[in-house]
Amino acid sequence: MALSVLTIFLLILSLIWVCSESKESVYKMRKLKALASNYPFNNVSLPWEDRVNDLVNRLTLEEIQDQMAHGGGGKQSEPAKAIERLGIGRYQWSTECLRGDVGQNATAFPQSLGLAAAFSPDLIFRMAQATAVEVRGKHNDFVKQGIYLSHTGASCFSPVINIMRDPRWGRNQETYGEDPYLSGVYAANFIQGLQGNDTRYVRASGGCKHFDVHGGPDSIPVSRFKFNAQVSERDWRSTFLPAFRKCVEAGTYNLMCSYNSVNGIPACANHKLLTDILRTEWGFKGYVVSDGGALHIVVSGHHYLNNSVDTAAACANAGCSLELGGGMNPIFMSILDAIKQNKTTEDKVRELVKPMFYTRMRLGEFDPPEMNPYSKLSSADVLTPEHKALAVEAAMKSFVLLKNVNDTLPLNKTGTIGVVGPMANDPLQIFGDYTPSPPRNVSTPLQGLYALASRTQYASGCHDTTCSTYNSSAVFKAISGTDINFVVLGTGQAIEREGNDRPDTELPGQQKTLLQDVINNTPPHVPIILLLFNAGPVNISIADQDPRVSAIMECFFPATFTGDALRHVLLNDVKGAAPAGRLPFTWPMWASQIPPMTNYSMEGRTYRYFEGEPLYPFGYGLTYTKFEYIALGLSDSIRAGDTAKGFFIIHNNGSYSADEVAQIYVSWRNKTTPSPALQLVWFDRITQVEAGVELIQVDFEIDPKSLALWHPDGWYIEQGTLDVYVGGQQPNQKRNASSNVIHTSLDIVGTKYLGKY
Repeated sequence: MALSVLTIFLLILSLIWVCSESKESVYKMRKLKALASNYPFNNVSLPWEDRVNDLVNRLTLEEIQDQMAHGGGGKQSEPAKAIERLGIGRYQWSTECLRGDVGQNATAFPQSLGLAAAFSPDLIFRMAQATAVEVRGKHNDFVKQGIYLSHTGASCFSPVINIMRDPRWGRNQETYGEDPYLSGVYAANFIQGLQGNDTRYVRASGGCKHFDVHGGPDSIPVSRFKFNAQVSERDWRSTFLPAFRKCVEAGTYNLMCSYNSVNGIPACANHKLLTDILRTEWGFKGYVVSDGGALHIVVSGHHYLNNSVDTAAACANAGCSLELGGGMNPIFMSILDAIKQNKTTEDKVRELVKPMFYTRMRLGEFDPPEMNPYSKLSSADVLTPEHKALAVEAAMKSFVLLKNVNDTLPLNKTGTIGVVGPMANDPLQIFGDYTPSPPRNVSTPLQGLYALASRTQYASGCHDTTCSTYNSSAVFKAISGTDINFVVLGTGQAIEREGNDRPDTELPGQQKTLLQDVINNTPPHVPIILLLFNAGPVNISIADQDPRVSAIMECFFPATFTGDALRHVLLNDVKGAAPAGRLPFTWPMWASQIPPMTNYSMEGRTYRYFEGEPLYPFGYGLTYTKFEYIALGLSDSIRAGDTAKGFFIIHNNGSYSADEVAQIYVSWRNKTTPSPALQLVWFDRITQVEAGVELIQVDFEIDPKSLALWHPDGWYIEQGTLDVYVGGQQPNQKRNASSNVIHTSLDIVGTKYLGKY
């Protein structure tokens, strides 16, 4: 006890010391800034380029080395050091903003895969806006207090736009699903929403990751720290690069290079990836940051090089600007030695740090605060009622209705319900990975279900989501004498997360037994509703095929307001509550349909190349109503390279007002060049289509790049005929949603070379 008291006492003293030191540091830095105010890099009338050049030319090589080596990222990894003689303060680069200010007391939006299921560019844009306001507000306050710990900066390592290529990968939840076009649209809207529309200043800078050919394994069957992704040029260009190109086009300030090697060369030392493609072909002007500890892994994991000097030189020469340390001694602290040994050059490293200081300038660090509208934000702008309402809306829009026998849903309030399953009342697992700090008052599924009945009988049945032990008697008691039974299953970060792949797609532990027990012991007149909280698909074929299970809802990881959103969707009691989400991935029927995790060929993967019949297709989801696609207007032909412009008309023939997710796919006829069997080329979420009121015309444009095919020397739009399909789902699928698909053809006249990108 005495030791515990002493520890607490010392902790309090250390906090007092840190706070006093921070205040003294802030005061000192203000004086130094004032002394340095006459330097040209502080002159707001000069062009950005002149200011950056002036600043970087004043740095010593030792200072440049320090800046490149300190990207933060862990308790032992320092932020960028202050350059006191120039009045330049410290800066923390390591901040995560995936769906809220990660690691901070902030609004937690649903995990990314659920946001992707909303199929709403508008939603991801508004979520990113709200996230940026909170990130910037807290950052402003941290700087005033002299605090530069991880997750206190205004430069985000977000979003994650890797392709969900294997359902077992632990990080699927962080992605926007399996389609490169969907991921690219979401990436662009995230970056634009995050960074803001001020002509001079950036609200919070974005950074797409992980670049590139990254999508598992993390841990099974081999560690990501030594994995070499062997990919064909066609798959690389057609699947793994397109979303990152859209991120660059949207104006991202950074990209993060990934842990894995690409065709034998570690991503962070890969000149083809970081210079030839990223900078030469795409014109990227920002900085590349390593994943945490990735430069060390060039040596210790990939054994590509065997010392820090050669590694520092190789990564710098490839185009990596900043090292995210991960708690280890930085490899980039060998930059000076690499220059002395003529393995890289002073000019090279000076160019590499320029985008870092350009980013800090655009964030407003070197300008008077009164010039910057974002400097007025503070912690008072965090967890506002508007942001909480947006989080509820986002959760509702993320749910995907997979089964609804005889229109069981929506529900009316009833007498007694049974609620069983390990995800029903777990306030942590419903958040998933990379989340803002969970608040005390989390609305769990169970709390949302309470409102559906006058009496609720609950049993977890399992100690946690691993469900290694199962209490069948408690489950039988909870489902006895009820009017409706809810089975609430899933995974959570206990099962799938960064660094933790799943060995298979089965429900964890004895969750399948729990589900089967409910099916076998519920009277025929009592509906069974399965609610799933997971990222990668799980084997629920028994629930899909058994008529005793009336409804299945995929909920992903909705975070703080899960219960509130669930209540609204099940009752359809507020505007926008009717489910309209669509699966952003292919849900396999059998494990035999999944290629080996380490095989990076796209053959048999994702809806674009999948062969066989899935349990649920990409783009699939039911609604409470019925939409009819009535007409499709599109030119019979266009010249190669032109934008295809058209319209379609929809009508809500059902009984409920609801959103509709419209999808446009193309396929190539008589193709001579390898191409996807089907390709999504446009989508949008059309909000609140009133039941039976009017016909709605929706205009669309298909980007020429979406019609191009990869050849060895670049992208071509080929002469020929395309089939064009418009509807609320994929065409020609055996499992139909409650809407139709209409079709036309489009002739491409001539051939056009679009370049190498």
